[in-house]
Amino acid sequence: MSNPTPKKRRSFWASAYVALHRKGVVTTVYLVLRVLVLLTLVSQFLNGNFENVFFCVLSLVLFVMPTILERQLKIDLPSVLEIVILLFIFSAWILGEVQTYYTIFPYWDTMLHTLNGFLCAAIGFSLVDLLNRHERISLSMSPAFMAIVAFCFSMTVGVLWEFFECAMDQIFYGDMQKDTIVHAISSVMLDPTGGQRPQIIRGITDVIVVTEEGQIPLGLGGYLDIGLLDTMEDLLVNFIGAVTFSIVGYFYVKNRGKGWFAKNFIPKVLSEAEAAADPTISGE
Repeated sequence: MSNPTPKKRRSFWASAYVALHRKGVVTTVYLVLRVLVLLTLVSQFLNGNFENVFFCVLSLVLFVMPTILERQLKIDLPSVLEIVILLFIFSAWILGEVQTYYTIFPYWDTMLHTLNGFLCAAIGFSLVDLLNRHERISLSMSPAFMAIVAFCFSMTVGVLWEFFECAMDQIFYGDMQKDTIVHAISSVMLDPTGGQRPQIIRGITDVIVVTEEGQIPLGLGGYLDIGLLDTMEDLLVNFIGAVTFSIVGYFYVKNRGKGWFAKNFIPKVLSEAEAAADPTISGE
């Protein structure tokens, strides 16, 4: 019986060679980011920051997801889209969580949520084509229908992510939904009659927390909003990103696939013949 290992090795190196020449820039970005993550992982492990080690491992796993999706769904991700996805993962987990960019740069999280809405809308545009790849009729569908699908898909992903952040905060007290300092609140729970008239308190300069051990003045300069405003802001910028690409995609489909910008963000569904002929997709 022949040993299949040499053939598998040749297939792997042949696939890597094709990937390097077909998507040289993507491969270079992938390797550079992977090295940076590995160096960060070693550094965090030596410092005993095992939570950050987990973020590094998660980033390494997510880095291979575009390739897995290409092979499983038989699609071709545009190089620009793939690079942006890799940079997004690196920016969110390594720079954001490990290097604490979310704290250092106030709008880091806002920027990533806007980009997420934009990218998910691009994926939403290809979703109809994925569901109809045998018919190959996506460009003949209504441009408005494509835009609505893209927008709804992007907003759904954004909402599901906020569900995840809320669950992490409630279960593990992770504070993924960052707090906001406000100076006025309105609540019906403060109605002395027990009714539904909202009571407004303005000019709040401090909050005192009463625990079993005693009183703790927070000294924050205002009232601590526990994540609501952050969630609304995240969904708003996700909405802006989704609307932006939905409009771009609408005109892209309206003009029968003309235009270079949208094409760089919409995955292409491959036919069976195209997929079989591409070693980076077929793995052969």
